[in-house]
Amino acid sequence: MAPHTGSPYVHLRPERPPRRRRARWPWITAGLLVPLVAAAGVIWALRTEGSPEETADRYLSAWSDQDYATMRSLVVDPPGDFETWHHRFLTDLKATSASFHRPKLNDPLASAPDDGSVSFSATLTGRVDWRYSGRLQLVEHGGAWKVAWAPAAIHPLLRTGRSLKVVRQQGEPLRVLAADGTPINTPDAPGSVQQLVEGMKQTFPDRFTSPDRYGIELYEGDAPVRTLVDAGGYRPMRTTIDLKVHQAGAQALEGVDKPASLVAMRASTGEILAVVNAPGGFNRALLGKYPPGSTFKVVTASALVADGVEPGSQVGCPAEKNIGGFPFHNAGHEEFGTLTFQDAFAHSCNTTFGELSVARLNGGRLGEVAHSFGFGSPITPGVPAVRAEFPDPRDDTDLASAAIGQGRVLASPLNMASVAAAIASGAYIPPRLVLGEHIPDAQPDNPRPLEKGVVKALRKLMPAVVTGGTAHEVSFPSGTAGKTGTAEYGSGAEPPTHSWFIGYRDDLAFAVLVEGAGAGAAVAAPIAARFLKNLA
Repeated sequence: MAPHTGSPYVHLRPERPPRRRRARWPWITAGLLVPLVAAAGVIWALRTEGSPEETADRYLSAWSDQDYATMRSLVVDPPGDFETWHHRFLTDLKATSASFHRPKLNDPLASAPDDGSVSFSATLTGRVDWRYSGRLQLVEHGGAWKVAWAPAAIHPLLRTGRSLKVVRQQGEPLRVLAADGTPINTPDAPGSVQQLVEGMKQTFPDRFTSPDRYGIELYEGDAPVRTLVDAGGYRPMRTTIDLKVHQAGAQALEGVDKPASLVAMRASTGEILAVVNAPGGFNRALLGKYPPGSTFKVVTASALVADGVEPGSQVGCPAEKNIGGFPFHNAGHEEFGTLTFQDAFAHSCNTTFGELSVARLNGGRLGEVAHSFGFGSPITPGVPAVRAEFPDPRDDTDLASAAIGQGRVLASPLNMASVAAAIASGAYIPPRLVLGEHIPDAQPDNPRPLEKGVVKALRKLMPAVVTGGTAHEVSFPSGTAGKTGTAEYGSGAEPPTHSWFIGYRDDLAFAVLVEGAGAGAAVAAPIAARFLKNLA
């Protein structure tokens, strides 16, 4: 059980009986019997055995073991209900274990000893985990140090007629908080945010119960007179959601007449800032699997750059190219002839990327680079989310299809936002939404650094898409980098297409998908531009 959220220490002075005055014999220094010379002859003085601290240690050790017989032997005239007091103390506090010891000097419960007393600290585990301080009054009795016992020896506030009890309060429902502390599991939260809360309930079902809360009260008879440990509140669940970023995304999707989603992340940390789905009902942003189309060329370009292709390398971009017996063509059957690799990326030349992938990469190498961007790895942000898929290519045609984000390659908007974030930050960082919680089967969130040369090259290639490539007609804020995607699905001579745009600006990475909406430059890219302008 987690410790209570109030102060873990209670510093209290004991209510102890009046101190008895006793004679001090400083000349008694050694031996059990010391001869003293007096006018009337020789007097024999008895030396007190041991020390108050030694007796206290034995008593506290026996108390920790609930060895009441030994405790009795160390007490002066123990009362008949000695054991009853101790049993009731643990029972009333619902304690499953208890330990008692003299505190070390640096212990917060340590305090300077009074004459004839020894301080101790108690640690109780059970319904409420609790530490408190107390004192044992030690006296000389029968040639030894003994405990002058009273109920205050158990806890300083105890005396006849008093008791300490665990009290229960009905727990309030768990609060789920946005990054700024605003509750988001409320009826007035945006619909897409409520979708995320439902996903959290699936991942952390126990956290969404309404558990009872427990504190400790001092009772006088049957009446509570003082609170020693407040029941406190139930620890809220914190998320990375930025409601301002979410609102900017929701406004950007207004008026879109096809199913759409937008995901935004903080690139340097992997924190998910916004997840917007329009309409609701299905969280396509995290659970949808789509061919990523040309947005996957960010991954393919990274593999080619790592293989030695420079942004300025000359490459060919014919309108159509037969690869493995299958004809590949550019969007609109455009032909760009010979151009730089940077321009081929900016204009999204399918024939270029299909041909280069077969000539310079094998399926294993492209799959390895895809894995460095999170493909094939479980996604555990704190809500259900699908992993991106890059199956091993079966032949040249399959490899060329995969290189342009078609064939059997599948990803969610969250997956592709993570790809853009990796270029912005220089490393793939697994996305996360829920903070401070143990996520079952979560993968290590250590960043996977990309090659410096790859990052440097892609930071040239992706801005070129906006300034002079497929998205140059869209009015993006300065400093935006991205990649359009027009992903075919279904069948036919002219199959329908999903509209994609992924990108980053400063430390903000994002992905936009509109199902069956056509070219990425025509639909998804303008949505992304509106989103960024809404944040300005």
